[in-house]
Amino acid sequence: MVKASDVLLILVAIIFPPAAAAFITGCSCDLLINICLTILGYFPGHIHAFWLIYKKMQAEEKYGYGGFHYIGNGHYQALNQGSAPVNYGTAGP
Repeated sequence: MVKASDVLLILVAIIFPPAAAAFITGCSCDLLINICLTILGYFPGHIHAFWLIYKKMQAEEKYGYGGFHYIGNGHYQALNQGSAPVNYGTAGP
């Protein structure tokens, strides 16, 4: 489901794609990639920014709002919300 924040991100991506990439990923390699793509051609920067927005929307559907952490390259990881990590207190393999 598209939320108002996603619509705002899409509008920002239309105007200036690196700003949308920065809002989603923070200061990461994806931001540098988006800046380079925007410098090389305005359209490739748009495609990358829209891809990042799409991956963020998929993570929100899968993990719930705020239930994930961006780990790079368009991938997200679920947050452990109040539960102990896997194998906590046991000997590892």
